[in-house]
Amino acid sequence: MKVTRKQEKIVKRALEGWRQEGVIDASEQQRLQQNLSVQLFDWQRMSRYAFWIALACFIIAMGSLVADEYLMALLFNFGYLTRAVILLLIAIAFYCWGFYRQRKTPDKRYSNEAILFLGVLFTALFLWQLGMAFDNGSGNVAPLFLLGCAIYGVIGYMSRSGLIWLFFLLALGSYFGTSTGYSSGWGAYWLGMNYPIRFVLFGGVLLAACYLLKKPLLQRNVFAVSKAMGLLYLFIALWILSIFGNYDLDIWQSVRQIELLHWSLLFALAAGACIWISLKTDDGMLRGFGLAFLGINLYTRYFEMFWDDTNKVIFFLLLAISLALVGRYAEKIWRLGEK
Repeated sequence: MKVTRKQEKIVKRALEGWRQEGVIDASEQQRLQQNLSVQLFDWQRMSRYAFWIALACFIIAMGSLVADEYLMALLFNFGYLTRAVILLLIAIAFYCWGFYRQRKTPDKRYSNEAILFLGVLFTALFLWQLGMAFDNGSGNVAPLFLLGCAIYGVIGYMSRSGLIWLFFLLALGSYFGTSTGYSSGWGAYWLGMNYPIRFVLFGGVLLAACYLLKKPLLQRNVFAVSKAMGLLYLFIALWILSIFGNYDLDIWQSVRQIELLHWSLLFALAAGACIWISLKTDDGMLRGFGLAFLGINLYTRYFEMFWDDTNKVIFFLLLAISLALVGRYAEKIWRLGEK
């Protein structure tokens, strides 16, 4: 069995623990350890990183192409609608190629996902050109994001690709934000709610839907990314809400901090609930989000309450001491895990 050095340490630690508990004897432990073959270089991780860098370079190249009016006129000397059709055909070609490779060579996971991602990129360019073709000056871009949701959702679900499903969830959030913004005339409020409150509700609904549809999402390997994005939408919205409240930016500057206290408490309660549930279910993702955003909440309140009235030397000294204590506690937990 080929393993990395880190995996070898974990397996050997498990075998040693089982030997001490009497689950296996010393000869069985030695026999199992001899079957481990350490892979000196992690080629799988190298492959993943190489494809990520290649895709990033391709995105930069496409961005440079779009920004270059001369090259755009030279390569795409057509109307917006014709450009949109060409880009859609290119996207479909990449999707078909990616699905074909998934069936023929499913083990080449990273290259298959890279090809499908190129389809995602050209789909985004297609939507941009389609929007330019049908722009009537209304500023309503929500239908484009909805079309992107449909395309990315179907492709991500069929291909079992967490990366493409991530773009579906991003497009879904963009659709919600732009549709409610357009409905409110791009004002601060929609049904009495500013953007942070809207996305608190959006993140909560997304999380609820994620757990209601847990079985099919797990079967398609997109449950983890769905849960992570639901938590991210929820907690980032709660964080912004704890700073600005349900106020317009023009009004917010005259609002006292005490009037925003209940939003900070709601933020802390949500983080505490995540930590409590994670202790009950041993859910590492919930624990990580809960601890991270509880810390963000505390440090945000620290900056709000003490920045103006505290000497900056004392302020940053206290901040350094508190962060050092957090680091020391984290190091202690890590060392206990190592032992």
